[in-house]
Amino acid sequence: MAELRVDHQPARERYEAFLEDGGVEKSVGYIDYMTEPGTLVLTHTVVHDQFSGRGFAGQLAKSVLDDVRANGKQFVPVCSYIQSYVEKHPEYAALVREQH
Repeated sequence: MAELRVDHQPARERYEAFLEDGGVEKSVGYIDYMTEPGTLVLTHTVVHDQFSGRGFAGQLAKSVLDDVRANGKQFVPVCSYIQSYVEKHPEYAALVREQH
């Protein structure tokens, strides 16, 4: 499986995934979030149509959640894709912040 490069863009509140294709880097998709103290609210996951069905959403989600963990933060999975990803990967469940 091709290796994605994930770029965190805090000013845009976005993690964007890129793939080198024939020497050209192309955007595969992104996860948008909103920032709360100590928490990222993950709102939307997009993988562009030409890249769908190749496991890139899972690679992107893993990269984002690993970054959340590495930075000592929590997340709120508003996005349905992230919710289902956490159900399939319970090692991230401890990072979920309960909504009040």
